[in-house]
Amino acid sequence: MNDMCHNLYEAKIGQPVRVTALGGDPTVCQRLREMGFCEFAEICKVSHSGALVCHVLNGKVAVSQRLARNIFVEAIKSPSDSSSK
Repeated sequence: MNDMCHNLYEAKIGQPVRVTALGGDPTVCQRLREMGFCEFAEICKVSHSGALVCHVLNGKVAVSQRLARNIFVEAIKSPSDSSSK
């Protein structure tokens, strides 16, 4: 996954990502925010069989593949990627 924005469905398992935007119906977006999928939240997809399971805040949350396609994310660079000489 490069630095471009992708949806959560396309994110790699185990890759930390940051939520950049939510798409779809406003009531669905609000419910996603209540579940912890807020803009700028750091999450990690841990499973992708049927529903997607993600580490969100201090717990795990499952979302459908349809909802995952409406959660736009970007990869988080590891500290070793941004260290200076």
